[in-house]
Amino acid sequence: MSDIRARISGRATAAGVVLALAVPLTACGSGGDSGGPESPAAASPTPSPTPTVDPAAYRGTLDSTLGPLDKALRAVDRASEGRALNQALGTAATAAATAAGGLETAGTPEDAETGNAALAASLRDLSRSLAEAGGGEGRCALSPRVELGSADGPRRVSEASTTLTGLGYPVRLKLPRTEQPKHRRLGNGALVKDARSGGLGRLTVKNGTDSDAVVSLTRGKRTAFTVYIRKGASTTVRRVGDGSYTVYFTSGSDWSSAKKSFTRDCAFEKFDDTADFKTVEVSGGTQYTVLTFSLAKSIGGNATTSEVPESEFPS
Repeated sequence: MSDIRARISGRATAAGVVLALAVPLTACGSGGDSGGPESPAAASPTPSPTPTVDPAAYRGTLDSTLGPLDKALRAVDRASEGRALNQALGTAATAAATAAGGLETAGTPEDAETGNAALAASLRDLSRSLAEAGGGEGRCALSPRVELGSADGPRRVSEASTTLTGLGYPVRLKLPRTEQPKHRRLGNGALVKDARSGGLGRLTVKNGTDSDAVVSLTRGKRTAFTVYIRKGASTTVRRVGDGSYTVYFTSGSDWSSAKKSFTRDCAFEKFDDTADFKTVEVSGGTQYTVLTFSLAKSIGGNATTSEVPESEFPS
């Protein structure tokens, strides 16, 4: 770099004062040559890139965030169906929502951002699926494990977990076991309960509906018998004792012997009229009652029915 100074002189005619102005001029040159063209200004230095989240730190975040949820899901897997399973499902639903919130605010490596967001969203779905599966406690309630088997939440978590694991970020979650819908049936005419004390009465039930059915005869709070009739079939129960009986019936699919109820498409009803059985001695023999009940939606039938709460249906 050479420093060139030029002196500019002037002479005042009035006072004879000489003014001298020194103007510094700066020029860039190479090899001491001051006559070359001016070089461009030097570029500013490139800033250092912002460091990304350490993959090892993110793996640790995944483990700490998902750990409580994994523990809750394992408890669901061990729980017996009923109140214990429903409680475990509620706890796991809360844990899934908490884990989703933790992932949504977690620092994430650039290559895991999409997968992390997908996992967090799927955990929200899982939370809803777990809560909904544990919602039914009645006799006519689908098994929670069957509900989970058809829910979107577990499937989406599995897909998101596979994606992140494939990128080198293992997702350690053991989803609870599920079940496929069942189609359990008893044989036509099978007695679910039999407390008959003997008699000559006879009851025939014809099932003209498109669902299996169960008919139960009670006297007061005492159930005399409960019989299973497959759709489109009929059965006859003999040795019915004398008395006035209330006739209940339920229909549906997938009979649970543990609940003594169908688990899907359930309906609970009773005939408005009682079934009266009487045995009398007559000249030359004995007369006894033979009744036939038809389960069908028909016009002009002579027996009306009413719906009843499932809790009132005889066990």
